[in-house]
Amino acid sequence: MLDPLGALTEAFTSFLFGKVETTRLPVRTSTGQAQAVYLPTAAPGLGDSGVIIGREVYSGKGYIYDPFQLYGQQLPAPHWLVLGESGNGKSALEKTYVLRQLRFRDRQVVVLDAQGEDGVGEWNLIAQELGITPIRLDPTAALNGGIRLNPLDPSITTTGQLALLRTIIEVAMGHGLDERAGFALKVAHAYVNETITDRQPVLTDIVEQLRHPEAESAEAMNVDIDDVRAWGLDVALVLDRLVDGDLRGMFDGPTSAGIDLDAPLIVFDLSHIDRNSIAMPILMAIVGVWLEHTWIRPDRKKRIFLVEEAWHIINSPFVAQLFQRLLKFGRRLGLSFVAVVHHLSDVVDGAAAREAAAILKMASTRTIYAQKADEARATGRVLGLPRWAVEIIPTLTPGIAVWDVNGNVQVVKHLITEAERPLVYTDRAMTESSPMPADDDTRAALNAAADAEAEARAEAMAMERRWRDESSETVA
Repeated sequence: MLDPLGALTEAFTSFLFGKVETTRLPVRTSTGQAQAVYLPTAAPGLGDSGVIIGREVYSGKGYIYDPFQLYGQQLPAPHWLVLGESGNGKSALEKTYVLRQLRFRDRQVVVLDAQGEDGVGEWNLIAQELGITPIRLDPTAALNGGIRLNPLDPSITTTGQLALLRTIIEVAMGHGLDERAGFALKVAHAYVNETITDRQPVLTDIVEQLRHPEAESAEAMNVDIDDVRAWGLDVALVLDRLVDGDLRGMFDGPTSAGIDLDAPLIVFDLSHIDRNSIAMPILMAIVGVWLEHTWIRPDRKKRIFLVEEAWHIINSPFVAQLFQRLLKFGRRLGLSFVAVVHHLSDVVDGAAAREAAAILKMASTRTIYAQKADEARATGRVLGLPRWAVEIIPTLTPGIAVWDVNGNVQVVKHLITEAERPLVYTDRAMTESSPMPADDDTRAALNAAADAEAEARAEAMAMERRWRDESSETVA
């Protein structure tokens, strides 16, 4: 205890110079001993129930994700967007995710397989392994008894059929139907459904009725029969392409028998369709609506609808509107929509920017693989990613991605098991451990890739620390 004179002296000194703190000598110690002072921390995970994806890069923890387990608690919607340039691991992630989901007995998956090689789709190996025959939509094969999907299938409601016919025509024409063309299509469709009862109505019936409308159709609206015929001419020409043009055979007959909608995995092989032609969005529209009315049922099953080359859907206003309705409808019946896109600019700058924004908003899960710096910045702005995540996206190596699950952002290394590798293998760098080949050059290349991955991971961690430090200084 200080004496009165000492206390007075200290008070006077503090008044003049401020509080004088005791200076402590630094303590020298080893990192092994000091690690107990700085306890390890990591971002919270998503729980321990669901499908194992891999491990979180910074903490090494296992990363588990399942939209059906998270829906309603951590996820407002079960839909998922996968982004990234080719060769970085999107395909392997999709395939292992589906294989692992199918381990649950109450799961069903439909895949629109738009890519392929050697005359078959990319999912052909997995389908064979599961004893499933892909539904191969091929105009040439359809003429010889191949698979057909009928837009006028009786399992689709009358309203759904008309909406699908309008979408097909609008996609092909590149603009919406005017009132007169829409009226001609409506009366032709109504007449065909009323008069053909002994078989499935087909597109040929609609085309024939548009070319030769009934007098009753004109009289009902007090217009001339020649006017109704003129209004429906362009519509008939567009539909004729499905009947007698480059898409003939796939949609101009009754739906093929033998399509098993109760199979755990249904693969629509679209690899024989030109991905850059107008046929692809038309095809996706027909398949989407057909599945909506025949596959999705209130039977308590959890369904996954995975679409590769999904920009064909999101970039077309008319197809996007159909799928937007499907996504809203599917949430009530346990549907998770997975859209795989190379570049976000493919959709946000397209003709369907408003519809694309609505679909992206419903995708509460976003997985972003490596992109170029300018593309990463654009993606970050659209998706609202934190700055540290945007900065590391260009540095990501194959198999590593930024995961944003409703604001929970982590960097995840996707792992592939030995059993899965023959089915999904695309790059040795995407596996946790690979047998080293005997070839010295290949071994050296793999070692270099591993070193590059370690360097990129260290740089990513440094970027995140710098960003967090800057953020702390700003707040302070």
